[in-house]
Amino acid sequence: MLRRRPVLVSVVRFVRLFVFSESMAYNIKRYDQAKSTFIVSVTSIVLVHEHTLFREGLRYNIANISDFVVVGEASNGQQAIKVIDETQPDMVLIDLNLPGVNGLEIARVIKRAHPQVALVLLAPSMQSDHIVRAIRAGFAAYLVSKISWDDLLTALREVAQGRYPINDLVLSRADVAAQVLDDFRIMSMVIETEQIYSPLSARELQVLELVAAGQTNKEIALVLDISNQTVKNHVSSILRKLAVNDRTQAVVYAIQQGWIQPIVPGNS
Repeated sequence: MLRRRPVLVSVVRFVRLFVFSESMAYNIKRYDQAKSTFIVSVTSIVLVHEHTLFREGLRYNIANISDFVVVGEASNGQQAIKVIDETQPDMVLIDLNLPGVNGLEIARVIKRAHPQVALVLLAPSMQSDHIVRAIRAGFAAYLVSKISWDDLLTALREVAQGRYPINDLVLSRADVAAQVLDDFRIMSMVIETEQIYSPLSARELQVLELVAAGQTNKEIALVLDISNQTVKNHVSSILRKLAVNDRTQAVVYAIQQGWIQPIVPGNS
């Protein structure tokens, strides 16, 4: 027995080492599999701004986050078109006050050639005429140049997810809503249509018009003499039928289609 004990100890040690090795191999394999399945969606972006220092600062900040990558830069509209043609980015951040052709005008050219590209505008202030022109040009977001980095990053991520923060300005600013509504009315007169088809019921259109006027569910319920829950049901049905995520998107889409004519706050 005494002679066999070292052999037995060796066997036990071997078994323990084998089990440990297998366990380590299994854990490493699981880690590699988990790491390979954790894929971060990266949004490619082109920066269009006259000032090099601004672009460098923004590029430095973006380099420190994992979900965006700067693939190109330009200091004017002509350079922007060339860079966008070469890099095919997901998003373009454009300054309004570019030398020569401004950001609003260059955006129309970009959208015609690359309709899938999301556009974000940086402007010195919230001017209603600039906001309306940005909506016409197809911008997804309108941001003031003095915006903080955290707020800018939040807006860029919203746009990267397919959202349109600029839509919120239509409902929050009466002057913008009035101009946008006038645009759609003119469009409806220019484009001759025999009949405008809407997938929404008459009651749902009523609810949506009141939503466009900025009224809450409780206020809509009082106006239409229905329960608050019924209003919620109508809103849910509207969002489902129009395949949109929120009330703002539903209103903007309905206005574009000519289904509703919202009451602009301050106008009778």
